[in-house]
Amino acid sequence: MSQIKTIDSQNPAIVKFVLPDFIIKGESFEFKNIDETALSPLAKQLFYLPFVKTVFISSNFVAIEKFSIVEWSEVKDLVAEQIQAFLEKGGKVILQPETPSKKQPITIYGETTPNPSVLKFVANKMLTKKAVEFKNIDETASSPLAKALFQLAFIKEIFIDENYISITKYDTYDWHEITLEVRTFIKTFLEDGHTAVEENLVADTTVADKQAEAHFDSLDTTSQQIINILEEFVKPAVAADGGNIAFQSYDKEQNTVQVILQGACSGCPSSTFTLKNGIENMLRQMLNDESIRVEASNG
Repeated sequence: MSQIKTIDSQNPAIVKFVLPDFIIKGESFEFKNIDETALSPLAKQLFYLPFVKTVFISSNFVAIEKFSIVEWSEVKDLVAEQIQAFLEKGGKVILQPETPSKKQPITIYGETTPNPSVLKFVANKMLTKKAVEFKNIDETASSPLAKALFQLAFIKEIFIDENYISITKYDTYDWHEITLEVRTFIKTFLEDGHTAVEENLVADTTVADKQAEAHFDSLDTTSQQIINILEEFVKPAVAADGGNIAFQSYDKEQNTVQVILQGACSGCPSSTFTLKNGIENMLRQMLNDESIRVEASNG
């Protein structure tokens, strides 16, 4: 077996151990302690190392988050050697069930949104822990579901968050012609055990979340207040309509807030009304500033 490569991540606590071949296909796994490792002999062995905090296994790599008791420079070669030795002895990465598992029944229903080009498809299961948006099939490396959906000719854009998928269609199609096909497609895809969003994306967004926290702490007080208002009062409302509004920046001199519209909010004919009569008025009242303005761009 070729030497395992070690790759540092943006999070200093996490290192990826990359193998020359796939060790699992089509799924990703996360283990937070040794009690969760019944399916993974490899993860179980790694947890015997006292500094291992979390183990992620996906595709052709193992990513490990460590406790702060050691530095990666001191132990990553040891970990790479242990993984390689384990695999060379024929150790199992993930145990496969002896009998095929039964399909998990999935319920999918469609909801209209204020944007006539967007329909929201709601599932009875969690699809992702982090909102993700795809403008085309080239952006779908992290989402097998989005990649599959883009094979349908009438789909223009896809937004996935928590337990729903907001789909933007091309104007040449009518929803009454394609809604059933999309609903059935999503239901079958999930019931067959396929993944909506790869779990290794969650590991990556852990880094992004920490960066976002650091960025938040560096902002001025007004920007922080605006973000808190959007998170608490605005996002839950637009999520119900299959969309998302993300803070981009605040210009103190112009007293202008820039936001990004995603999902059903992106390109929605009523989004300007929502911004001016909803978000802008809310910010003016809660910040006690009648001159503040809100401007938006599509994500």
